Amino acid sequence: MSNEKKRMTTASGAPVGDNQNSITAGNRGPTLIQDVHLLEKLAHFNRERVPERVVHAKGAGAHGYFEVTNDLSKYTKADFLSEVGKRTPMFIRFSTVAGELGSADTVRDPRGFAVKFYTEEGNYDLVGNNTPIFFIRDAIKFPDFIHTQKRNPKTHLKDKNAVWDFWSLSPESLHQITYLHGDRGIPATFRHMNGYGSHTFKWVNDKGEAFWVKYHFISEQGVKGLDEDVAGQIAGDNPDYHVEDLYNSIDKGDFPAWKLYVQIMPYEDAKTYRFDPFDVTKVWSQKDYPRIEVGRMVLDRNPENYFAEVEQAAFSPGNFVPGIEASPDKMLQGRLFGYSDAHRYRIGANHQELPINRPVNEVNNNQFDGQMRYSNGSGSVNYEPNSYDTEPKEDPASKISPFEVYGEADSVSYDSDDHYTQAGDLYRLMSADEKDRLIDAFVGHMKPVDKDEIKLRQIEHFYKADPEWGERIAKGLGLSVPEGVK
Repeated sequence: MSNEKKRMTTASGAPVGDNQNSITAGNRGPTLIQDVHLLEKLAHFNRERVPERVVHAKGAGAHGYFEVTNDLSKYTKADFLSEVGKRTPMFIRFSTVAGELGSADTVRDPRGFAVKFYTEEGNYDLVGNNTPIFFIRDAIKFPDFIHTQKRNPKTHLKDKNAVWDFWSLSPESLHQITYLHGDRGIPATFRHMNGYGSHTFKWVNDKGEAFWVKYHFISEQGVKGLDEDVAGQIAGDNPDYHVEDLYNSIDKGDFPAWKLYVQIMPYEDAKTYRFDPFDVTKVWSQKDYPRIEVGRMVLDRNPENYFAEVEQAAFSPGNFVPGIEASPDKMLQGRLFGYSDAHRYRIGANHQELPINRPVNEVNNNQFDGQMRYSNGSGSVNYEPNSYDTEPKEDPASKISPFEVYGEADSVSYDSDDHYTQAGDLYRLMSADEKDRLIDAFVGHMKPVDKDEIKLRQIEHFYKADPEWGERIAKGLGLSVPEGVK
């Protein structure tokens, strides 16, 4: 091996003669514009940061593998799930949702759980959270929801009035905010939390038979949360606590792992199930659809370069492979566009050519040019169909499996507005101590809200889910449950 030292160069490959002193007119200057190395360094420095993600800005990532442990080929023709023992390389990014790139890890917030499987049929992205549900069920409300979680445009401060005003006017959020204010609302580490696809997806087997499916990643490390006071202290002492924990764990060979399970619903069941199976604010009962083991995910390698691998990692729930398709879930339908479009804005139209996002199989399409493009193919015919019998050509066998649609085109809600049954069930499942902590978290979060109107509206939702719950929140806030609700 050569011991020759690497010579510093400019971006164009020219050697740099002096990296300590700029070229000046004499000892006192001024600096000469001919110092192209200086100009290149300053210009590149000004452009070293890409826009942070609008949501999920702060996060950590790791490489690993997914190994199939159960044959589910009767449900899906997805090749990476085709045989027991098959391993697929993958990359995962964990994140907080509302905070900025420099925010603290140990805040009460959902955690992103985004997995990229580098399959032989293309990249499959499963972009979920550490909760099985979400705050809203229609993507048209997503920008408004996130505006309430971000900073007030006038004060540039976090705004609990906006948070609770929106939630109290959006009762479908009750189920998710109950998870958020419970013991799982502040994970102890990224390793000690479960992950969920949250949405319903469609699996299709090699016979063309379709099934509805939900994903559950269950932590082999167990699920642990942080006490709110401890979390607040850590946020001040070490705001990168979760990022550091994941890196150090893998670095010392303590590789975190998750078992992947799915709930599978026969296609026809969706038409009669007691909850709309495509409403992401609802779960499927595990008594009705027990979890079935699929495989095991292990994280065993840290990134070599955070920016190249974690910051530029681009996930989209629209990245499917044959055998896995979208469902009519309205929130999912909006995300199919929104995520890829965010990456096109943030890191460019050719973001999928970056090494961390590049599929392991060959990419063939007629997308040409754009910023940072470096592979435009070798042919001159970049359209299809054409008279020159050139490739690539469409593959009819890869068309989606059809599903029925109903009704008239209109702006409509889901059929059911029962936002209280599952949230109330979740409350009643909690132990007495868990309920106490939940009440304390809600009361502490709601006290700063300056309008009793907003508090009372939210108390109504708690009361409708469980009268005891509503009464306890009202008492904690020094208010009474509105008479018209009892």
